[in-house]
Amino acid sequence: SVEIVAEDNGPGIPDIEQAMVPGFSTASDEIREMGFGAGMGLPNMKSCSDILEIKSEPGVGTRVRMVFYNR
Repeated sequence: SVEIVAEDNGPGIPDIEQAMVPGFSTASDEIREMGFGAGMGLPNMKSCSDILEIKSEPGVGTRVRMVFYNR
């Protein structure tokens, strides 16, 4: 298997469940009109990995762990 872990000390994700909803985005209309902020990043990560773990605390940061099994 392959495991990828990414951590940051950014603003964090206040509601991970909401962020996992396809199409949900906090991007402004202007950013979305440029083709960014489609709200598919986390849902796509979940559908492409065998395990997706997200731990986040607002104001502290986020840790994402993805595991891909050998097939």
